[in-house]
Amino acid sequence: MLRSTSRAIRWASTATDGEILAKLQKKELKFHGLEKFLEPDYERAVRLRREFIKDYMLSHDREATSETLNTVPYKEYDYSNVVGSNCENIIGYVPIPIGMAGPILMDGREYPIPMATTEGALVASTHRGARCISRAGGCITRVCGDGMTRAPVVSLPNLSRSAELQDWIEGNLNQLQAWFSETTRFGKLVSTKVRIVGRKAYIRFRATTGDAMGMNMISKGTDNIMNNLKKVFPDMEVLSLSGNMCTDKKPSAINWLDGRGKGIVAEAIIPKEIVSEVLKTDVKKMVSLNIDKNLIGSAMAASIGGFNAHASNAVAAVYLACGQDPAQVVESATAITTMEEDEDGSLRIAVTMPSIEVGTIGGGTTLPAQKGILELIGCAGANHDKPGDNALLLARVVCSAVLSAELSLMAGLSAGHLVRAHMDLNRK
Repeated sequence: MLRSTSRAIRWASTATDGEILAKLQKKELKFHGLEKFLEPDYERAVRLRREFIKDYMLSHDREATSETLNTVPYKEYDYSNVVGSNCENIIGYVPIPIGMAGPILMDGREYPIPMATTEGALVASTHRGARCISRAGGCITRVCGDGMTRAPVVSLPNLSRSAELQDWIEGNLNQLQAWFSETTRFGKLVSTKVRIVGRKAYIRFRATTGDAMGMNMISKGTDNIMNNLKKVFPDMEVLSLSGNMCTDKKPSAINWLDGRGKGIVAEAIIPKEIVSEVLKTDVKKMVSLNIDKNLIGSAMAASIGGFNAHASNAVAAVYLACGQDPAQVVESATAITTMEEDEDGSLRIAVTMPSIEVGTIGGGTTLPAQKGILELIGCAGANHDKPGDNALLLARVVCSAVLSAELSLMAGLSAGHLVRAHMDLNRK
């Protein structure tokens, strides 16, 4: 192993590619340590890792060729933004095209809907929905909930002690808030929920986290709470900081009912003339189909939060464009789409989304391209005047994007245009 740091740095500056690859093959240089070893020449580290993988594949995989990985780009990328924060064992990057739907008139202002996707027709369909909404006077949004969650699981000697723990937590919110605040200036613990299963207890902490998505913030605060709580309950054992009642990156009824992240509702009223002229259908058909498909159909599937046509399509595309965690589409895309016919014959459409998990600082939002997209919306970074407002704006844009996508797809389905649209826009 290359034990002396100064000697390793001197050797790295003069070593040939072949010498470094030989060290990798002999396991004298760690596969994941190339960036640190060759710092700051991260592109060379990525190139050598690719060469190592290519050589390995050629010797172990009959189908591998010397062209392996050639179509995966790696040059002209600033890896200094990624190393140590966003990705490990880097071999390049995957370009995803970004389209823009809208702008949509939301709460009296126009906002773009950036969407990174490889699904043809998605951007065009969302754009059609946004155009209809804007032409009808726009949509309104309301924030109905705000709070990231973390739920440890703990064990006590018996049921009596787990019940005592529940009583103590439910009666000492101020103390828990004080412990939480010791770890952050921006986060605030707002509520707790305890569920007992025998002598085990699941404690769901909910906190506002400013403009951050907040998983790290609430995890750090929760950890501090648990360390202090052990002084009050010395016989308590923390089995895991996450006991899955949070619930993160998994479908769950608790997120659907109680929310996680931002709870947003968006509503628009579309005159029957626009429904007829632009969407090529009629209000009664759309209302009836929404009941049969999004409500009854989803109930027949025993769906949890899936009472919509394709909310995840819009959520995933906006998340990828804006540097959000794509795994959180699982709970963020839970939504119910409702449609009614107003007295004047207009279509009243609303989308309710209780668990939109977004942030405008940290994670993928720090990467230049993703940050640029957030700047396009007007919500990049932290809002210093009103902390948390940038993340809330992004959540509202996400909900409005879903509203646009739902309107357009449901119109296409009720008019029988879905297959034709995909054939026109999703095939060469």
